[in-house]
Amino acid sequence: MNLRPKSAPVRAIKRLLSHHEIATLLLLWHGPINAIAATPDVASLQEYGYVETVSQDAGEKTVRLTEDGNAILRGLGVK
Repeated sequence: MNLRPKSAPVRAIKRLLSHHEIATLLLLWHGPINAIAATPDVASLQEYGYVETVSQDAGEKTVRLTEDGNAILRGLGVK
């Protein structure tokens, strides 16, 4: 029995995440962080499309979760 509507996209974890990467996703769940303060895990998460860098009005760059990153947290039962 398939409970997912046909229009809902299928999101799959592209690879297993390290505990550091999961912790980074949890930090970003609470809000964007300054790109300067980003850890090496952010680059890995960005490569897989779980986070993105955006420019703020003041020219400051921040890192935030993407929809795929939010889906990972929902899959872990966090959201």
